[in-house]
Amino acid sequence: MEFVDRLLTCVDCGGEFIFTAGEQLFFLDKNFKNDPKRCKPCKSRRAAGPNAVPGSGPAAAGISRTETRTLCSECGIETTVPFKPTQGRPVLCRQCFKNKRPAEPVTATAPAELVATAPAVPAVVEQAVVEQAVQSPADLGAAAAQPSQA
Repeated sequence: MEFVDRLLTCVDCGGEFIFTAGEQLFFLDKNFKNDPKRCKPCKSRRAAGPNAVPGSGPAAAGISRTETRTLCSECGIETTVPFKPTQGRPVLCRQCFKNKRPAEPVTATAPAELVATAPAVPAVVEQAVVEQAVQSPADLGAAAAQPSQA
């Protein structure tokens, strides 16, 4: 199916806008039955709502969460949290949360330090690991064909 750009009229502002071939393909992929009725500026104005001030709000500020005022379960002070608290679960203020958190994980150490602090591996185990790693593909095929002797 071949798509060509089409000129449509916006129901809000009456202006014309292009319904591109790519957008038509997207609509087909999503099984949308109707063509768009609004141009992009009117669509974004409508999505923002009637009380929206252009260039403000959570999306413009980079914040997309709600703040809820509540009392800390540990110390009892009033605090705000970035979620809606659920019943039966404790809510902590920033300070109590920091105090409750487990210690920070240890950062990765240099490989030389890891070797120096690693427990000693018996030479027999080390030799077996090296021998297994050195096997050729032909050896692996022959070993797979033989039944294991346990």
